[in-house]
Order: sequence, then C-alpha cells, then structure tokens
Amino acid sequence: MPYTNFNRFVLPGLAALAMIGAVGSAAAQTSTVVIAPSAPPPPRVETVPPPPATTMTWQAGHWYWNGSDWAWIDGHYVERPQATAVWEPGHWAQQPAGGYFWVYGHWRS
Repeated sequence: MPYTNFNRFVLPGLAALAMIGAVGSAAAQTSTVVIAPSAPPPPRVETVPPPPATTMTWQAGHWYWNGSDWAWIDGHYVERPQATAVWEPGHWAQQPAGGYFWVYGHWRS
C-alpha cells in the first residue's frame, strides 16, 4: 500500500479506534484495525435457528473487508460469558475524511 493511502485510511482509523477504546471497548483496544474504502453492501437476511441452549446468544452475520472486496461472515451462536451479558454487535462507521472502519462487537453486562 503506498504511504499516501496509509495516511488516508489507516491513520484516521487508528485515531477513531483509540477514541472507541477510551469509552470502554476492550475489544477495540486489542483488535486489528480494518479500514474499507466504501460502505458495505446491505446485510444479508439470515434465518436464525433455535438456540442450542438458553445460555447461547446469536451473533448476526456481517460484511468483512478482506483488503480487496467484501466477504460475508455468517451469523452463529456463542456462549454468554455470564448470564446477564448482552452482545453489542460490531458495525461499520464512516470516517469524516472518507472510508469506513470496523467497530468490533463486545459484551456488556
């Protein structure tokens, strides 16, 4: 990636991710920064199967930028870390200077 693209896409994303970490997202503080040049496609419609256990939570599928194109990651069930935990899904956020960065999902109690 040329240095100018690094400044344009990665550095603003790092600054935005640092702000997210400052408001309490531990996942954002330890995750890889993912920057996309355009908005993701609309979410796919998923048929959510019944949960395998009452302690499981559905994490919806989402689009992922693989560096050259959008790829879909299917939704799946995960075990809650504690009974009262609620999953806050990840999402793409637009940067003021252009491009989109991924805000990682996280658990809250």
